[in-house]
Amino acid sequence: MADWQRLVLGMPEVAFRQGDAFAKGGRERYALTSHTQRDFEHCLRESADPRIPLASRAARAYLDVAFFHPFPDGNARLAMLTLAYVLEVEGVRLDQAGPLLTTRYADDAAGAADLAALVSVLIRSTHSRATRAGHREGPLRFS
Repeated sequence: MADWQRLVLGMPEVAFRQGDAFAKGGRERYALTSHTQRDFEHCLRESADPRIPLASRAARAYLDVAFFHPFPDGNARLAMLTLAYVLEVEGVRLDQAGPLLTTRYADDAAGAADLAALVSVLIRSTHSRATRAGHREGPLRFS
């Protein structure tokens, strides 16, 4: 992820944050503890668990980046890249996507479920458009 951040931000070096992070105009604080980075890495590994539906894994990875806030800057962009990567690994490349807004808090289970439902709709819509267009090559791949 640090490599992605370097590219996205155009910086020569990027490291996991070294202090607390804030979002939503300072209303939400993500504390840094001695195990924050380890917990973040553990959560991201779960995005590869095939027992969990793909849309849920992609949404969870997005939210993990958004709410662990691993870097001082660019976390929303990184969250979207992470979501796309989780889908890509499973052979799904969305044909349309835009910025996702997460206006809820990190402990909001309903908000997380809503995001997973949205990702599922995006996957189905992409698949439907590809099927109607009569092709499966190009940027749309479904395993």
